[in-house]
Amino acid sequence: MKTFIQLSVTLLYFLFFSNCTNNSIQMKIPNVIFFLVDDLGWSDVGCYGSKFYETPNIDKLANEGVRFTNAYSACHVCSPTRASILTGKYPASLNLTDWLPGRKDFPFQKLKNVEINQHIPYDISTLPKTLKNNGYKTAIIGKWHLGEDDDTTLKQGFDSHLPDWNKGWPKEGYYFPYGMKGLEVGDEGEYLTDRLTNEAIKYIEHNKENPFFLYLSHFAVHDPIEGRKDLVKKYSNKLKQIDPPKGKPFILEINPDNKESITRIELDSLLENNKYKGYKIFSNESVKIKQHQDNADFAGMVESMDESLGRIMKKLKELDLDQNTVVIFYSDNGGMSAANFYFPDREISKQGIDKAFSTSNLPLRGGKGWMYEGGIRVPLIIKWPGKGLQGAVSNFPVTSPDFFPTILEMLGLEAENNNQKEGISMVPLLKGEQKLEREAIYWHFPHYSNHGNQSPGGAIRSGDYKLLEYFENNTVQLFNLTEDPGEQNDLSTKEPELVNKLRLLLTSWRKNVNAKMMLPNSEYDASVKFD
Repeated sequence: MKTFIQLSVTLLYFLFFSNCTNNSIQMKIPNVIFFLVDDLGWSDVGCYGSKFYETPNIDKLANEGVRFTNAYSACHVCSPTRASILTGKYPASLNLTDWLPGRKDFPFQKLKNVEINQHIPYDISTLPKTLKNNGYKTAIIGKWHLGEDDDTTLKQGFDSHLPDWNKGWPKEGYYFPYGMKGLEVGDEGEYLTDRLTNEAIKYIEHNKENPFFLYLSHFAVHDPIEGRKDLVKKYSNKLKQIDPPKGKPFILEINPDNKESITRIELDSLLENNKYKGYKIFSNESVKIKQHQDNADFAGMVESMDESLGRIMKKLKELDLDQNTVVIFYSDNGGMSAANFYFPDREISKQGIDKAFSTSNLPLRGGKGWMYEGGIRVPLIIKWPGKGLQGAVSNFPVTSPDFFPTILEMLGLEAENNNQKEGISMVPLLKGEQKLEREAIYWHFPHYSNHGNQSPGGAIRSGDYKLLEYFENNTVQLFNLTEDPGEQNDLSTKEPELVNKLRLLLTSWRKNVNAKMMLPNSEYDASVKFD
């Protein structure tokens, strides 16, 4: 009897503490790492179809999580998308619809660019604010580009920010010395992507006992196009060993809002004209679009960024944090298939401009600065250990305002106010559901783009269909993205009822979010040409 009692007590003791241990494991708060890449195109990743760039660590993450094939950025340039990630709101709601500080007006523009907020409104409850109020350590390492006030990151809920540099590009390039506060000490030849990764690893090690939100926001693969030297050499050699890609290295793409259309045959013939070589391509009418992934410098940038992700994942495993850390891999907009045309009077060599075209977004049309799929469809992978699917693919359209409610639901938290209503949680998709209850995804860009000189406008995707609406001449385009992901077959004249329906939805949405619209440019001069 005595022995039985002793065994019973021992068993109860074991069960009690075992249960406590299990509960402590279950109750351990997950960490979140948001791994954000700048200007990485949808097809710049191996698991999305690239045959030239090597991204084994991103591909591995896709096998461990859910890969989204129809993920979108809220804008085709960086700052608006970044604002939407941190707020769960569309850029139009924030009146932050262009990169900061924004593009100035020129006399060849019929409309004036909308004046925008120079930071996220401070009364908005951001993701880092919410997480910080729930016991999280919060940090941004890398690119901010959401306001130039000295303490703007602190006001948005981050405990720390490195480096103290708020422009959209690395000040002195990708090699030390960087010229950015907080990164004054370094080794000769040190590469910025590697350095930011080192700082991120230090942060993870320092906070391994605390729940943390790490917003690792790489400057790469934004210009200047400077790959790490060893990787540039690797891809230069690779180019020598493979067959050269077939077809033209560039095509000309017409501004879709032009009233006078130019046929594809006419555009192709212009490439044979000397005045269209290099920079001088009459960019107010057409723009050069890169067709091949064959830039060794850019390839080196892509692989160094992939290495960064691999090092982060390895460190999580070493610290036994890999099963308790949500990892999100994402790009802020599409790939750079057209060079930056911000300065209308700039002229550079043919070799120089051709190097500035960093990648091809095929089979998607266009690139950064365009509302075509190449400018807004981006890679997205989410790993949610123990909860989300592994090696799964979701084809349902999602967008950057969805991150806020998704992360909160994954962590079991509630939004602190009613501001975050525009995004929809992706959690059902991560668990295997096929769709969300969503009528449409919207875009609003009341500015002229300096990438490809695209006209201002808006867009809506509802189901299979996407409508693009341009503000200068009130023109539209309509595409069935399931049948025509490259957006080559404009259906707007064949489907007038659908055009009207989607335009009404887009107009209604703009009213609901109080989207700012462009006004006529009083200094417009039709005789002034962009070129």
